[in-house]
Formats: sequence, structure tokens, C-alpha cells
Amino acid sequence: MKRFLLACLLACQFNYVSAGQDSSDEAWLVLQKAAQAARELSYKGVFVYQAGANARSVQITHMNYGQGEYARIVVLDGLPREVLSQGNDVVIFSPRNEKVVIEKRRGQNLFPALLPSNMDVIKPSYVGRVVGQERVGGRDGVVVYLDPRDRYRYGYKFWADKEYGLLLKSMTTNERNEVMEQIAFNQLTLMETQSMDWFQPNVDPRKPYVMEDLPPPAKTVEADDWTISQLPPGYRKVDHVKRVVPGKPAPVTHLIFSDGLASVSLFIEPIVKGSRPKAGHTAVGATHLYATVIDGHQVVAVGEVPAATVSQIASAVSFKK
Repeated sequence: MKRFLLACLLACQFNYVSAGQDSSDEAWLVLQKAAQAARELSYKGVFVYQAGANARSVQITHMNYGQGEYARIVVLDGLPREVLSQGNDVVIFSPRNEKVVIEKRRGQNLFPALLPSNMDVIKPSYVGRVVGQERVGGRDGVVVYLDPRDRYRYGYKFWADKEYGLLLKSMTTNERNEVMEQIAFNQLTLMETQSMDWFQPNVDPRKPYVMEDLPPPAKTVEADDWTISQLPPGYRKVDHVKRVVPGKPAPVTHLIFSDGLASVSLFIEPIVKGSRPKAGHTAVGATHLYATVIDGHQVVAVGEVPAATVSQIASAVSFKK
């Protein structure tokens, strides 16, 4: 009898869509609302990021009240680290020893703003389906699966807040349906204030600040002498920059490819005479790296994607004769 009652209680946590509804259409509507909510709502919460045996608690404060989008992200475990973002401008504060290192970076999609604004970008690469409802952090969430259409991307499972649409939880799974990483709120509240007092780093003002900007783009570089023959289906170039890096004899090319959810960075640079180039494949959790040598150049592809994806992107580089 006790087992029967327990089974009934657990079953009540799920509310599957009726047979008359199109689960695929419903899934894309839920995810579209989640993408908008992450950027348009003002909220504060704590989420836990877990990959393998590693876990980190992160506090996020996000505000959008018509004058732009602002966020403050604080890593609560391990070494102190804070991120302040305004639009696409990101500044990282990292106290190290007796100084505070400030780094400028390009903006990137961070939880809960993982989804693209336009769902049409990812529809060719994933199949969406609603599988029910489940509570996360005390809030009711709609559960959506995104199944990959091929072997070049992971699967995703999202929990979207039933009332506000905001992502409550995200899970990444491989082809064996094993969990590679997951992120979930355990505290979440919406903010009504328009005060910006929170938008400042909590660092020791007595310590000196040291700027560590990204290396500047190369001022004079030759035209690209390489091409990429064939990307995995659904991936396209979203960024391309060359930078002069101290100690490097030539600018390093950095490209980013994305299918709207997953992304891969590709690095290309000439091999210095006497150096030992890297070759082969390595993996750490959901991240795969593939390095190869092509016509005297070191080519490295890395991203939170299956091994086949980084291998194909790196191997697709060919140099003009």
C-alpha cells in the first residue's frame, strides 16, 4: 500500500500534454518564451553548475528595464570571481594574491540565456518535444527535450518556468543519454526595483587593479590563405578575428562556429620552427578538443560538442597552394 501511494505521489509531478496537442509546436513555443524571458525579465537567483564530479554555485542578478540589459554573476565556490555585463560588453574581476585582475571579454550566452532569440536557427538541427511538468527549486516547470538530428551535437533537456517562462534547469546529454553537465536554480526571485546599486563588483578597494585586455586585433594582416571545405550540418561561422599575440611570429586566427546552441572555437597559426606541434584528441567532460597539423600550421578545434564535430571542423581546413 505504501509503495502504491508513493507511486501516485511521484506520478502527480508530471502532467503530460494531451494527445490532441502537437508536442513539437508546443516545445518551440515554450523555448521561444524562455529565450525572451532570460533577456527581458529582471531576476536574482543562485544556480548550481555541475559537470562530472565538479560543481559550482553561482549567483546571478539580471535587470532589463528599457535602458539596456545588465547582469552581475558571482562564483560562490572556490576562488572569488565576478562578471559584470552590459549588453555585449563583459568585464571579469578576479582577485589574485594582492591585486585584482580585470579582463575584458566578448559577450556570450550564459545560463539562463542559453537559447537563441530566433528558434528557426536551431530547428533544422534538433527535434523538440514536451514531455510533461516537473518542479525545480519550488517552481513548476515545463520539461522540453531537444533531440539532435545527427551525431554532431548533444541532446538537451530544459525545464522552463510555467508562469514566467524563464529556464529553471538545463541538462546536456550525449548519444548514450548520459548526463554531461547540468545547471539548475535552487533560488530564484523576480525583481521589481530599478535601483542599480547592485551593479558593482564586491572586491577589496585597497588592492591595486590590473587590466588584462584581450590582445588587440591585428592591424596589418595578409588575406586568409586557407578555406574550410565542409562544416558539419547546421553549423555556421558567427565570429572571425585575428590577433597579434605576444611571442607569436604571426597573428593567430580565431573563428567561432555555432548551430545556435552548441559552439566550436577554431584556432589557426603557423608552427614555429623547433616547436612541437600538438596532434590528437582529448576530452574533459562535455568538452572535446582536436588538434592537427595542416601544411605547416597548427589547427585546433575545441567546444562542448561530440568528438566528431571538432574533428570534422579542424580537418576541413585546407590551405591554398
